[in-house]
Order: sequence, then C-alpha cells, then structure tokens
Amino acid sequence: MNTRRHFFATLLGTSAAGILAAQDSKLSYKGENIQFGLVTYMWGADWDLPTLIANCEESEVLGVELRIQHAHKVEPTLSAQERSEVRQRFEDSPVVALGMGTNAEFHSADAAEVKKQIAEAKTYIKLSHDIGGSGVKVKPNALPKDVPVEKTLEQIGKSLAELGDYALGFGQEIRLEVHGGICDLGHIKTIMEVAARDNVRVCWNSNDQDLEGEGIEANFAKVQPFLGHTTHIREVNEGKYPYDQLAKLLVGADYEGWVLLEARTKPADRVAALAEQKKLFMNLVMDARKSAV
Repeated sequence: MNTRRHFFATLLGTSAAGILAAQDSKLSYKGENIQFGLVTYMWGADWDLPTLIANCEESEVLGVELRIQHAHKVEPTLSAQERSEVRQRFEDSPVVALGMGTNAEFHSADAAEVKKQIAEAKTYIKLSHDIGGSGVKVKPNALPKDVPVEKTLEQIGKSLAELGDYALGFGQEIRLEVHGGICDLGHIKTIMEVAARDNVRVCWNSNDQDLEGEGIEANFAKVQPFLGHTTHIREVNEGKYPYDQLAKLLVGADYEGWVLLEARTKPADRVAALAEQKKLFMNLVMDARKSAV
C-alpha cells in the first residue's frame, strides 16, 4: 500500500483520503521519495555548523553532506563529547546529516598509499556513524599511467569491498562519487562488480561524460542497479546538463534518496538561491512524475 496515502486515510478519514487519491492519480508513485539537499561544497564551505543548519532550515533544504576541511569543522579530531554535540544539533533540527564527503581515493600504484587512504576513510566511517550520518563519499579518482586499466579498476573495487565490510558494522553506506579521471560509467560499473557489497553504492555526479557515447540514458542504465542514497547535481539553471532527463531517469528508477546540490556559482544570497534550486529541481521531478503516469 502507498504509505503516504494510507497515513492520510488513517488521519483524515476516507472522504479526505479520496480527495488525496484523486490528486495523486495525476502523478506516478515513482519518484515520490526523491528529496533535495546540499553538499557543503561550495555554498556551505564557509558556514560554521549552527549557520549551516540554520540556513538549511530557512531554505527548506533539509539534508546535508558535510565536506571535510570546511568551516563546520566536523572532522575525525572531534572528541566523543564533541561528536555527540554535533549529532544533537542535527537531532534538534529538521536537517538530516547525510554523512561525510571525503577525498579518499584508491587508485594509486603505491600500495602503501592505498592502505593509508583506506585507513583514513575508516576514520570518517566512524565519524559519520557518531554524528548520526548514513554514509561516506569517496572517489575513484584516476587511472595511473603505465598501469593496466583493469588492474586499477580491480584495485579500487577491492578497496571499496574492504571499506564496505568495515562500514557494515557502523550501519554506513560507501558512496563512490563518479569523479575525476574515472567518469566513464562502464569503468564505474566494473568497479562496483568487483566490490560486490550491498552497502557500496554509486553517487551519480552529473558529469559532462554522462552524455558521451550512447548518451545519458544508456550510461545511467550501466550503474542504475548500484545507485546509492545520494546523487550530486550542479545548479539546475546553469550550463547545458539535461537535468530534465536526469529527473525522468531518477523517477523511472523510483529512486529513493537525496539529490544534493554541489554548487559552483557565487550568488549574493546563497540561502535564497538554495531555496530556488530546490524549487527548480523538484519541479522537474514533478513534471517527470506526471509524464510517468
């Protein structure tokens, strides 16, 4: 049963529920669990934690991926008490801490460096757990010269598998952002097949490379089975990326997760701009749900 409709039927009675059902009949149920949030790069980079939460509340953008080395200062150096305080700040607000956005990467030809990166990622897994987050974003991030591509992809996949096993004990999702020198969705699919962990997922990153080859629909299909609970976009009304098509693909996949703005521009009023970006993208989602009926 549609849980939203069931809730209102219970709360309001059958008459009001009938009105709601008539309204909902104009929309596909697919995509009803898509939510809009923020990556603190770049619009939230200079906001301390109270300001970040307050600005997200004001803009009604109620989920946030905390990038490391930003003014909110949510880092592994926090004590147990400080972590508890961060968690409490989010619990006292409607804003959800979605987890940590790290720069951890596992492509190096130096085995010691890969081991170091894995160890660092593990500290953020525990941090995300402690502050009430649900996952940690990592990167592929390059294909070293003089190393067979297949070897690098396998190495990244095995590193993610190790992190996935570790993260399982903390209830966390490992989110591989399609980023840097490995934006080919075929390569990302290979990495995910090597990782082969239910809690190791793909963070779609709305790259120009998504449009290459057979196009966005075919590239989306390569990783759709591996999509995680976070997706990154840039400003909806900037550039040429087909966000209307992305919205249709997410709705068609009945995506359940957060579409997070990773902004590039510098508006005078970021809070107002953030609210506007939510409106723009969620309108695309609503249009996609109408056309999916």
